[in-house]
Amino acid sequence: MSKISLGVTGILFVILGIVCISNPVGTLYAGAWIIGLLALIAGIFNLIFTLRTQHFLPNSASRMLSALLEIFVGIIVLTHKAAMTAFLPMIVAVWVMVESLSLAIDSFDFKKARFRYWWAFLLLGIAGTVLGILGVFNPFVAGTTLSTLVGIGIIAIGVCYLLALFGIRKLENFFRTATLSGHNDIDEQ
Repeated sequence: MSKISLGVTGILFVILGIVCISNPVGTLYAGAWIIGLLALIAGIFNLIFTLRTQHFLPNSASRMLSALLEIFVGIIVLTHKAAMTAFLPMIVAVWVMVESLSLAIDSFDFKKARFRYWWAFLLLGIAGTVLGILGVFNPFVAGTTLSTLVGIGIIAIGVCYLLALFGIRKLENFFRTATLSGHNDIDEQ
């Protein structure tokens, strides 16, 4: 039964990846919904944690504010999914830009520490910063690219599941042969 579910899961992942690539707006819409739901759930859990620990943990007011902000963001995103869908590529582009710029700046610290590949951090940081800036100024292209990358990632997962299905067959044959021959080839290796 597990081989059947593995095969079905792999096929479904491949189909889902193709849908993500062929429908970028739907992918972004679903992504916005997931972000809103996760923010709401995280905010609720953080609020519960803060209320339970406020008596013995300092700075509970900042955690309370953060939890309420997460809940607020979750509600806003879930009630305004269309707007969030439009802004999601820009948010990701700004994140990529800031992270990449930070990487480029950090590369000089790696250079001081005599890390041989500091220049790779610098080049990748500059490239990511440029791509982030391009994404901010052209969010439609950023959204399409984001949906395509998500789709490719999901297809890759599905293909891995399908490959694992064939790998399981090889393992079963290996163990069946080892059992029939009367010794365990794994112990000898």
